[in-house]
Amino acid sequence: MDLWFSEYHTNGVKMSIRVEKQLFSEESDFQRIDVFGSEEFGRFVTLDGSVIFSEKDEFIYDEMIVHVPMAVHPAVRKVLVIGGGDGGVARELSYYEEIEQIDVVEPDALFVRVCQEFFPDNARGLDDPRVKVYYRDGLRFLRRKQDEYDLIINDSTDPLGHTAGLFTKEFYGSCYRALHDDGIMVYQHGSPFFDEDEDACRAMHRKAYRSFPISRVYQAHIPTCPSGYWLFGFASKKYHPLHDLDAERWKRRGLKTWYYTTNLHTGAFMLPKYVEDLLEEEEHRT
Repeated sequence: MDLWFSEYHTNGVKMSIRVEKQLFSEESDFQRIDVFGSEEFGRFVTLDGSVIFSEKDEFIYDEMIVHVPMAVHPAVRKVLVIGGGDGGVARELSYYEEIEQIDVVEPDALFVRVCQEFFPDNARGLDDPRVKVYYRDGLRFLRRKQDEYDLIINDSTDPLGHTAGLFTKEFYGSCYRALHDDGIMVYQHGSPFFDEDEDACRAMHRKAYRSFPISRVYQAHIPTCPSGYWLFGFASKKYHPLHDLDAERWKRRGLKTWYYTTNLHTGAFMLPKYVEDLLEEEEHRT
């Protein structure tokens, strides 16, 4: 008997993955967590019925949300990761020897335990001695922080349910206050292709653009994301993601990547016309 997992991206579009076995299913205090095994994507995890990442394509997301700001900021010492309970972002950050502290704020302890069991390559990032995991609400954690971090990575899921507070005007303002004077914030920006996702993309850019003096958007191809196309936001107090990119410094690190390169870094900020248009419309909105 064929078993398939299907996720509706719109009312008229769904992505389906042939499943070999369901490995885990449980409801936490925050969300339903399911883990499946598949031939094409290996193991993949879903939250409330939406694919969060798979073994086959998680490297794209984690590399692009970490290495882009790390190739720009010249001296990252202290990092805050909002969400990130799977450990993939912490794993990529752990490759940077100059980082002294990585705070991971993840409200769902069950999600962390599931990833430790079924996705050990991601979860090993949480074992780095510089990592401290706080099982708290991200926005509440941020409210008490001021002038503390060089880099903030918002690795939360979509702006619904228990993560909705991480996509508000208050959240972006709290990130601004929690950063040093030359701090950078990066965040997942969603997919702009389907009409029902466009409003969320617009709102995120509008809030970041009004909160930070520098706000840019970049892109990546992630097969399990809606339409296979994903955006990230880069918001900064000082550094520009292209003008301040130090490609030679980053290359000297000799880091092994599967997706990110400094050439791709530059190209990722060259957006399709329809994406440029919707971002510019929000920038000019009064």
